[in-house]
Amino acid sequence: MAFLKNLSGFLRIEHTFFSLPVIFAGAFLAAGGIFSARLFVLIVLAGTGARTAALALNRIFDREIDRENPRTTQRELPSGKMSMVEALAVAAAGALLYFVSAYLICPLVFFLSPLPLVAFTVYPLMKRFTSLCHFGVGLSLALGPLGGWLAVKCSFEEMLPAVVLSGFTFLWISGFDIIYATADEEFDRRRGIYSLVARFGRQKALLVSRVSHLLSFACLVFLYILSFRTLSALLPLLLCGYLLYLEHGSFGQVDSAFFRTNILIGFAVLFFTLAGIYLP
Repeated sequence: MAFLKNLSGFLRIEHTFFSLPVIFAGAFLAAGGIFSARLFVLIVLAGTGARTAALALNRIFDREIDRENPRTTQRELPSGKMSMVEALAVAAAGALLYFVSAYLICPLVFFLSPLPLVAFTVYPLMKRFTSLCHFGVGLSLALGPLGGWLAVKCSFEEMLPAVVLSGFTFLWISGFDIIYATADEEFDRRRGIYSLVARFGRQKALLVSRVSHLLSFACLVFLYILSFRTLSALLPLLLCGYLLYLEHGSFGQVDSAFFRTNILIGFAVLFFTLAGIYLP
């Protein structure tokens, strides 16, 4: 039981709940309706495996930094609750689940499957050399809607709606990660960690975050015009905009901003997509 508790804390399973919705939004966009239960399960397994590998690698690469940061000293690796061997095994298991699922989806998805893992490996290292690290996180998760689309279509044809949704995800996650970095502003400066907050200060960094989220909402509006134009999709579209606005009122409570707002944004985008497809 102790291992399972540590594993849950190590992986932060709840993080998957704002990546899977945009993956499925991409899949539903491609299908224009319902797809097979088999494919649904494979997408869940692939998304969960990729996210497991990504979070495990992030924790492994950051273990020394986490040991020095008062906010993260109780994480599983720096506190000794989990060993490096266990952490590497979790990363390997996640990667294996991801690759097997990608293989079972279609040849093109399997051929492209290493690309997200390369992104997941690079982005935790970016904070060591560039203040643009937030956009590395955004780029990694922006691959999700594209993956969902390819899982259904197994081709790049007529992919513009998924590209627009990917643009939304890139800007949304990048903007959120800038807000998240405010929790470690002083530590990052002392430790020499690169972030927009540490380099330019909180106010300028949050301005970049606001612009990112404004542009992310513009992507959703463009997707609405491009693919939906139904009255039913307007309500979840406006809800997405409202939630993005709320996020900038809660940056002083980073955990609240993540758990209460970003998970809701992911599901609101999925609902927006489903409403645009199924409802008049």
